[in-house]
Amino acid sequence: MASLQRAPRSRRSIKTWYHSGGLSSIVFVLPLLLTFLYFSWGPIVRGLVLSFQKNNLVTAPEWVGMANFSYVLTDPQLPQAAVNTLYFALLALIFGFPVPLFLAVFISELRSTGWLYNVISYLPAVVPPVAAILLWKFFYDPSGTGVFNAILGWFGLGPFAWLNSPSLAMPAIVLEATWAGAGATSIIYLAALTGVRTELYEAAELDGAGIWSRVWHVTLPQIRGIILIMMLLQLIGTFQVFTEPFLFTGGGPDNATTTILLLIYRYAFINGDFGAATALSVLLAGVLCVLSVVYHLLTRPWSTT
Repeated sequence: MASLQRAPRSRRSIKTWYHSGGLSSIVFVLPLLLTFLYFSWGPIVRGLVLSFQKNNLVTAPEWVGMANFSYVLTDPQLPQAAVNTLYFALLALIFGFPVPLFLAVFISELRSTGWLYNVISYLPAVVPPVAAILLWKFFYDPSGTGVFNAILGWFGLGPFAWLNSPSLAMPAIVLEATWAGAGATSIIYLAALTGVRTELYEAAELDGAGIWSRVWHVTLPQIRGIILIMMLLQLIGTFQVFTEPFLFTGGGPDNATTTILLLIYRYAFINGDFGAATALSVLLAGVLCVLSVVYHLLTRPWSTT
């Protein structure tokens, strides 16, 4: 029996490409591509150009080169804002990051009533952020009749100044931010938990493993990749915190909650210096890019094993 030989592959000519619909495909995709580039990369390029200008969006812009970067890097408020941002990120990572993971594991273990706790945990994500923060400001009333101070008073604690205290303002903001974001993040973890093979849990139960042993040896290793991704997204999000300190304290007391984005807001909308605001934004974006690359290099061995 003669062996069949594969026919040589013929190259497509421009004429063949044209008759097969190549040109019409480009004509169809080109408007979408140009729209994407205009609305996605256009603001980025415009921001880079603006960072080298003195611009208040009213008068004609003036090219100043690196002066905006020199100005923001020598601003005496920048070190305090950077420390506050790092402090917020650290508190959110230590106290806020495990909460949605614990919620997801807890809900997944409730076979019959898990949907009810799922709905309850997601409710904070439905509340508009401004309304939620104004509600929590009422809870943080520093008087003895405030909601939190009244509850703590039952145990002989307080009253605490909360948002009026330089040492308590940032932890109080982190507490509200954790409450607001835990529900949506737990939904992502719940979706990841559905991909864990049930036979692994069954084998662990047959070996006599308890719930915490199953979580540690089965659940967490199986969703390790999602955990690492969510940790990176949280780090990037916490470095861009703005709404909570802006509405809770306005950066006070004594600049104890002034963050990088709040400083950018002051440059742009209080000082009217959009060039300096954009320059600090570019620096923040660069720091986040470097952080993402370093994080990827450090966690790559864990995510691939």
